[in-house]
Amino acid sequence: MAAGLAVVTGMALLSAGVAVTLLDGSSGTGETAKPKSPFTVAFGGDVHFEGMLRARLDASPDTALGPVAAQLKAADLAMVNLETAVTTAGTQAPKQFAFRAPPTAFRALKSAGVDVTTMANNHGMDFGETGLNDSLAAGRQAGMPVVGIGRNAAEAYKPHTVTVKGAKVAVIGATQVLDDNLIQAWTATDAKAGMASAKDAPRLVQAVQAARKSADVVIVNLHWGQELNSCATPVQRQLAAQLADAGADAIVGSHAHVLQAGGYLKGKYVHYGLGNFAFYNSSGRTAQSGVLTLTFDPGSKGTRVSKADWAPAVIGNGLPQPLSGAAAQQARASWEALRSCADVRPTPA
Repeated sequence: MAAGLAVVTGMALLSAGVAVTLLDGSSGTGETAKPKSPFTVAFGGDVHFEGMLRARLDASPDTALGPVAAQLKAADLAMVNLETAVTTAGTQAPKQFAFRAPPTAFRALKSAGVDVTTMANNHGMDFGETGLNDSLAAGRQAGMPVVGIGRNAAEAYKPHTVTVKGAKVAVIGATQVLDDNLIQAWTATDAKAGMASAKDAPRLVQAVQAARKSADVVIVNLHWGQELNSCATPVQRQLAAQLADAGADAIVGSHAHVLQAGGYLKGKYVHYGLGNFAFYNSSGRTAQSGVLTLTFDPGSKGTRVSKADWAPAVIGNGLPQPLSGAAAQQARASWEALRSCADVRPTPA
């Protein structure tokens, strides 16, 4: 009786030109609402194209990230932290290390299966506002979405949104790491280009809350932590909890140059530090790398992370070389042990 009434009412609304969704899941226009299904998102850490990586990029941008590309391509969505300005111009910022890459950097990322990149980090404006504008233009030209930087704060905090297997995914980028003498110059404001700053936690929380209103999944990619410290800092923990409360489903970061813990916090997935990914000067601890792949699964309580897979790698000649067999098992066990100095758990409960 109720079903029949709903169909009759729906037909009446259609005749009046009102779009409705009927009980069978159709829109009444011959189209069926696409159901949501599980999907995967892969993450790599810090990427730049210095040293031998520049030579590799110049020689063959389509294979510049090497064998790890297969793991990125296997996911439905993949992202990395591009820790360089993409420009051939601009004036170098007053700092010891400054990175820049040609526009073919975006081609290399796309060829490796990367779908979106964050440039909110302590190298994204190494060549000033000119370099930032060039980076944005190069990203648009290559069809590579870039988050975390913009011509103003609204653009910098704006998420990249994409529909993946029926689910609307919003990706936000921000940095908590900026040189003290560059914070003001590099932070985006309503009237100035720059980066989304995680130092302004309320502004970042606001961005997450806004994205939460319309997205099925909200992902925040952060540049944070303390260099060479494999333990999550109190500042990281505090921000992770704030973002989880604001509605972020996954909070993933890098910067420390070493691996940090990953696991569940308040039912959300947090990975404090992915380490280096494509990085020219890595060895020992700073060469420990890998790909994090999260599976998002729709359910009665929304789309949550149902599985997290850490595929370890070791950087050689600047590139992450995936591990297998006993070496992978040992590396994964070492990574899991990092939870001893973090506040995340291996399971949601």
